Amino acid sequence: MNHEVFFALDPGTKTWVGIAGVSLEIRPGRYLLALSGKTDKGREVPFTREVVVGKGKYRKITVNVPKQFTEPSAEQLVQIKEDQALKKDVFARVDATREWQGSFTAPVSAVVSDVFGTARVFNGKTQSMHQGVDYAVPSGTVVKAINGGTVLLARPLFFEGNCVVLDHGQGLLSLYLHLSKLEVKEGEHVSRGQEIALSGGTGRATGPHLHIAVRWQGIYVNPATLIQLKLPSLGESESGE
Repeated sequence: MNHEVFFALDPGTKTWVGIAGVSLEIRPGRYLLALSGKTDKGREVPFTREVVVGKGKYRKITVNVPKQFTEPSAEQLVQIKEDQALKKDVFARVDATREWQGSFTAPVSAVVSDVFGTARVFNGKTQSMHQGVDYAVPSGTVVKAINGGTVLLARPLFFEGNCVVLDHGQGLLSLYLHLSKLEVKEGEHVSRGQEIALSGGTGRATGPHLHIAVRWQGIYVNPATLIQLKLPSLGESESGE
């Protein structure tokens, strides 16, 4: 799928570990993962693995939000356009160095109120796919980094409200939306479990909650799946296509 997969050695099990994801827009089917390694004597060892992508089943819901989020004014459209340009620039500035280490953890301890992939209809008009996970938490709940990373963004945006974007390296980002207060600054390095914000209901939200999203090399993937993975502490990274 034209993505680069980075691998690192788990010294305990002598197993190579890499993270890759699939977009909601990818058609179900069988896809080939072609790999090539080198022995310590420099001999090429190519091999392939077939990856099966199944068809997901997602629900559809209707949501009512303030009219400005479905019918923005001319002034608000300017802000939306500026936000889009900013996000495009920020998302392009990811680092190939891996900053995450070990398993990813949930940003809050709470019940999931909406899952990844839900089809949403806002005010009976605007349609979108829910490309993240919502946690049912009251405003002011401490939000923690799901793994180590660098703060790419920490500011208010029109739809996202107050938001934080962390770069975990290798094209893997985590996004925290609708926050009431930001506790980190852009360029700051954070560790897994560090407090980065307080939850809220800013931006296009029906009420206080935490929305978290995960981007991998330009596509949104299911945060719940990433958090469920049991990942070891790893050595230095390598890459492949």
